[in-house]
Amino acid sequence: MPETPVLDVVMPVYNEEDDLEQSVRRLHRHLKDNVPYPARITVADNASTDSTLAIALRLQAEIPGVRAVHLDLKGRGRALNHVWRDNDAQIVAYCDVDLSTDLNALMPLIAPLISGHSDIAIGTRLSHSSRVVRGAKREFISRSYNLILRTAMRARFSDAQCGFKAMRTDVARSLLPYVEDTGWFFDTELLVLAERVGLRIAEVPVDWIDDPDSSVDIVATAVADLRGCARVAWALGRGRIPVAELRKTLGRDRLPGPALEGVPHGMVGQLVRFCAVGVASTLAFALLYLVLRPLGAQGANFLALAITAVMNTAANRRFTFGVRGAEGRGRHHLFGWGVFLFGWAVTAGSLFALHRWQPDAGRGLELTVLVVSNLVATATRFVGLRWVFRRKPTSSDTLITTERSAA
Repeated sequence: MPETPVLDVVMPVYNEEDDLEQSVRRLHRHLKDNVPYPARITVADNASTDSTLAIALRLQAEIPGVRAVHLDLKGRGRALNHVWRDNDAQIVAYCDVDLSTDLNALMPLIAPLISGHSDIAIGTRLSHSSRVVRGAKREFISRSYNLILRTAMRARFSDAQCGFKAMRTDVARSLLPYVEDTGWFFDTELLVLAERVGLRIAEVPVDWIDDPDSSVDIVATAVADLRGCARVAWALGRGRIPVAELRKTLGRDRLPGPALEGVPHGMVGQLVRFCAVGVASTLAFALLYLVLRPLGAQGANFLALAITAVMNTAANRRFTFGVRGAEGRGRHHLFGWGVFLFGWAVTAGSLFALHRWQPDAGRGLELTVLVVSNLVATATRFVGLRWVFRRKPTSSDTLITTERSAA
């Protein structure tokens, strides 16, 4: 290339011999006529088995500013991760080969990155000002998926899977080594991690027309994305991603990293994790009750509840509400025991009523009554724990809230 490009637009492709040439030529004309910076098109071939690579190599020879990169393995995320990290451009972007997104949104997409205002920019089809043409099925799945991200993972971006994104290359080199997905979940994983690190994500409303000939299995992709969400949530919750360290070097906001790391602050996200802990605690309680039943129904119930109460409080403290360290641990477990006593009173009363009304009740019926009454106590427990584990505002929180209000 005669000069180092400011922008490199990557087009990941797999067996796209029919559409590749016209899409590359159309994108090249747009870059030449509308982008006032040196720009390049990189065709990233993902192990195509047709003539896609041959076409890409021919276009590389014919058109200045076009290059072809071949990968031996499939995966859109793998291609983007590889090309973006090893890039000499200041800004890296990508678009789908079908060019479903109107290219007039390209300059608004990269402008916040060139100015230094933002670190990542994404096109969104879910803005009120976006104009989108696609089927009801795709619309429903897309909106449902983004609703899950907003509730369970507290994502603030509106459209994770729009094939139109850009990123500062220096940020990509630091962040992409921690993005594991090699397929369609790559976008979501990148954006979730970017938000946790504190990067600024700009959203650009786009005009988008669905490609009716797309080979993407949207149901299988959605299922794979949900599995990816679970994996990322687990990795963040276990501290396997150095969010705090990345925040110090890359992040724009200055909230303490460990306080945000892996914590689902929204009530729905907390409820999902609380239910997971509750299921495990209920199974443990049932097993302990059956083992301790020779001590008598009331005694077995008391001991099983007491043991699982300690385990439940510790698990919710760390996993559901993201509280680390020894500070406040005694108070939290004391409150947990208070909730345990309430639960014990509910379950003991249920057992007393069962034996009074049906003296010959078997162990199966006893266990059923205890599990049902435990559900009542659990609902109260969630409300109580959410209050006791609430995150107290810090001076940093107050400062940021004030700045955002002023903005």
